[in-house]
Amino acid sequence: MSTEGDSKAGGKISARDAGLVSAAVMCSRVLGLVRELIFAKLFGAGFAMDAFVAAFRLPNLLRDLFAEGALSTAFVTVFSQKIAREGDDAAWSLANKVATMAVVLLSVVSILGVVFTPQLVWLLADGYSPEKQQFTVLLARIMFPFILLVSLAALAMGVLNSRRVFGAPSMASSYFNLGSIGGGLVLAWWMDPQFGERSVIGLALGTLVGGLWQLTSQFPALRRTGYRFRPDFLWRDEGVRHVLLLMGPAVIAASAVQVNVMINGRFASYLGDGPMSWLSFAFRLMQLPLGVFGVAIGTVSLPLISRSALAEDREEFSALLARGIRMACLLTVPSTVGLVLLAEPIVSVIYEGGKFTAASRLATASALQCYAVGLVAYSAIKVLQPTFYAIGRRSRPMWVSVAAIGLNLVFNWLFTFHWTMGYRGLALSTGFVALCNFTALYWMMGREVRTLHTGLLLRTLGKLVVACLPMGGLCGWAWHASGGAWEQMHFVVRLGWLASVIGISALSFFAAALALRVDGVEEVRALLWGKMSRLLRRGRPKS
Repeated sequence: MSTEGDSKAGGKISARDAGLVSAAVMCSRVLGLVRELIFAKLFGAGFAMDAFVAAFRLPNLLRDLFAEGALSTAFVTVFSQKIAREGDDAAWSLANKVATMAVVLLSVVSILGVVFTPQLVWLLADGYSPEKQQFTVLLARIMFPFILLVSLAALAMGVLNSRRVFGAPSMASSYFNLGSIGGGLVLAWWMDPQFGERSVIGLALGTLVGGLWQLTSQFPALRRTGYRFRPDFLWRDEGVRHVLLLMGPAVIAASAVQVNVMINGRFASYLGDGPMSWLSFAFRLMQLPLGVFGVAIGTVSLPLISRSALAEDREEFSALLARGIRMACLLTVPSTVGLVLLAEPIVSVIYEGGKFTAASRLATASALQCYAVGLVAYSAIKVLQPTFYAIGRRSRPMWVSVAAIGLNLVFNWLFTFHWTMGYRGLALSTGFVALCNFTALYWMMGREVRTLHTGLLLRTLGKLVVACLPMGGLCGWAWHASGGAWEQMHFVVRLGWLASVIGISALSFFAAALALRVDGVEEVRALLWGKMSRLLRRGRPKS
């Protein structure tokens, strides 16, 4: 299991913890897909769903900006160091101060968002017709309080992760999906039993139900760790100042990412009804492996890396980071191959039916293939980017993200207009920007630490590519062999076919990876075998 460079750190990024987070994130992502497929079948990819996607993107952009980006990363870094230096009481005091500040400031942000929604919609979707823009404004105003709920949920997640409690916070987003599905469908039916355009207002209200559940679901775990929230307005505190200092560049970095999203949205709004929805559905599918592997490993590794940075143990820091990146690549490389080769049957099984037509299937699958180009880079960035804040180099990700805005504009023009790829060009541009972003961050981090074990990373990537060859051959052959029979297959047959192909292909990858001794595969095998053995022992009859 241990390899060169991991002698000190090997095993500290726990495969068990990462597996726990992966399982929880998998549950969330699957529920997210269920949410998307229900919406796709009820509303298709047209006027109403385009408006909903654009409207939800506004509070979602702010969520990425404050909650799951700058605030979460800065808070976990400072909170983890506060525990190590000053103990629990000082850490709880910091949590109360930051939570109180978040409630006040994000309430103001939500109110301002509601007031200036028309201007924000114009920035995001200028190409929409006046009627479509007006409907988008209505939906966005309903959903803006979501930013307050999800930001507080992210703070709770930060507290729990820093205490090495990963299960409850990782499952919280599943409760958002359950709440938005259940509450959204009930309210949508109440608004319009025929599920016409008006019923989409119910979906907007359902996001608030889900956001509230995501927050409150973490309260029991917080109480078990000893945390009790008490409003604290004494914000002139060294810990609060440190959080804000870390947040500043992170907000700018996240802002740059959101500017790219906004630019892509404006491009898509000029391409008629459908592209905004196709891109959204495709990106949701790409987020499944990204969340399960990249986010899970980043979540588990950040508190450990922050503490090694505090101890100024650069050898352990670089070993932990290098191992985290390799583990992130381990399963996103085969996931990329699978998404590219099986994009159409995956989209068909998940989304096709109802108002989601075969034409929408082909369009969404094409966007998914283009997005998948950046999957490995996205996953590695989830591990790499937060570590800059742990070592006090908070401006580096900021400048990289700002530069990405220019790159995104160049790639958008090149792919979408010069090469007339349309909406596919927007997805491909996103993937290429992620690759450039990771390359720049990796080079910068390499200058900060003694080594990132790049040789080992390249050898691991080379072995992963070779291990993917039999898997890729199986996926390509299976889809080609299905030929025109796919259209005549019943849904259950399609589902069984896809599950079988994915299962056999995954086994072929793992067999090849084990034979090649790819770093980390043996640990994953041992983890899975250990769980299987425990299940089998539980199932044995007692003598």
